[in-house]
Amino acid sequence: MNNLPITDIIIIVIYLLLMVGIGFYFSRKNKNAEQFTKASGKIPGWAIGLSIYATFLSSNTFLGNPGKAFGSNWNVFVFSISMPLAAWVATKYFVPFYRKTGEISAYTNLEKRFGPWARTYAVVCFLLTQFARMGTIFFGMALSLQALTGFSMQSIMIVMGICIIIYTVLGGMSAVIWTEVAQGIIKTLGALLILYLVIQQIPGGFNKVITIAKADNKFSLGSTAFDFTTPTFWVVLLYGFFINLNNFGMDQNYIQRYHTAASEKQAAKSVWLCVWMYVPVSLLFVIIGTSLYSFYQLQPQMIEPVKLKLAAEKLGALATQEQIQNLAANFKPVDYADKVLPYFMVTKVPTGLLGLIVAAILSAAMSTISSNMNASATVFTMDIYKKYFKPRITDKQQLYSLHLATVVFGLIGLSAGLAMIGAKSLLDTWWKLSGIFAGGMLGLFLLGLISRQAKNAAAITATIIGVLVILWMTFSENISDKYSVVKSSLHSNMIIVVGTLTIFLTGILVARLRGSKQ
Repeated sequence: MNNLPITDIIIIVIYLLLMVGIGFYFSRKNKNAEQFTKASGKIPGWAIGLSIYATFLSSNTFLGNPGKAFGSNWNVFVFSISMPLAAWVATKYFVPFYRKTGEISAYTNLEKRFGPWARTYAVVCFLLTQFARMGTIFFGMALSLQALTGFSMQSIMIVMGICIIIYTVLGGMSAVIWTEVAQGIIKTLGALLILYLVIQQIPGGFNKVITIAKADNKFSLGSTAFDFTTPTFWVVLLYGFFINLNNFGMDQNYIQRYHTAASEKQAAKSVWLCVWMYVPVSLLFVIIGTSLYSFYQLQPQMIEPVKLKLAAEKLGALATQEQIQNLAANFKPVDYADKVLPYFMVTKVPTGLLGLIVAAILSAAMSTISSNMNASATVFTMDIYKKYFKPRITDKQQLYSLHLATVVFGLIGLSAGLAMIGAKSLLDTWWKLSGIFAGGMLGLFLLGLISRQAKNAAAITATIIGVLVILWMTFSENISDKYSVVKSSLHSNMIIVVGTLTIFLTGILVARLRGSKQ
């Protein structure tokens, strides 16, 4: 545990007050539902682009990508390489489609195409996914900041959660976007600062990093063999393309931003700005991981405390010192990769700069959570409350529902993060299930957008078959070895790829068969 110096605490408090202050500033203009959900369509394209970039660059990227690069190679960066192709599809088809419909909800079109069941299915899947995402980010961020600040995970989550709820409820989409603009800049500068501090302390500088990384094959993007059972280059590329297609085409967090732009052209520009920022910055994070690997390869004794602590956690309180040391000696970099960046910050970052880096990590988490809360509240109000409970809702009632739903969903996300501290396996199952159903959303959406022939019966059949395929692939590892013939041998990253294609292709096939019979 690290006792955070008062200077760093002041920097963090100033950052949090600034975020809340932005919410209060925009609360003066946030007087109707359109302002809360669309910011009245007056946000400049560059600000929307920075906002989308900030949502993409979550704390999972900030803390996870360096760990992946430290423990293995640059395979994780292939995810980013897939983004330009997904962005091209989004700007050519998705952005014009949503701007033309004018519907703030991403899921209204599904009802028009296939009936109320399709819209409700997508909304439930979306909300489950958001709860899982918020809980994951709350927990992951608190786990890292606990070591940096010395505060408990509960207190970190609660303080951060209250701040996010306040500025998101007060300022609506305007506050979400403009806080994310600031947060996007802060976490990018934080990443550059971390890289500078690592390189500065390596004898030989960046040239030494390159030498060590080349020798240990750390620059590899993964095997180029057409093997879909391991995370090869092609598996990660396909996974990244479908995930990003889902983000740009089905995720309310991003689609809602398209409506905040003054024109379709500005909305399309915002997508490309996000891509051209995220790709090099995600590369920056894997460079940080590789640099940390080189740093600790040159000074292996400095990483011993991390390995010993991990060994002690794995063996439990009854383990002897000799057992702990023996286990620690057998650890490979991949075993303790996620703990390296927080450890470096605790031990090597000077006072003052640590506060800035903590603010950057907070920014990475808060930007994603705030947009999740606003999008979830919008979907609930438009797709559930207005549709099923209050069809003739007034604008004042709609704004009240948006405010209340934002608070409720923020508390649910915070509760999920807090619950994970004591019941991780329970939440792991929940996240896995929400991922299963979310995997079917993109296939259903593409079926409705591309195939004019597919009707309600074809969509229902395709969705049922697709979800069954996703369930089989997800839980295939739990099937007994006696029935190995029915196990899926594909890597888990292929689940969304196979699930999406199953629903889309099955829907087209069923529609054609029904058409030929008729």
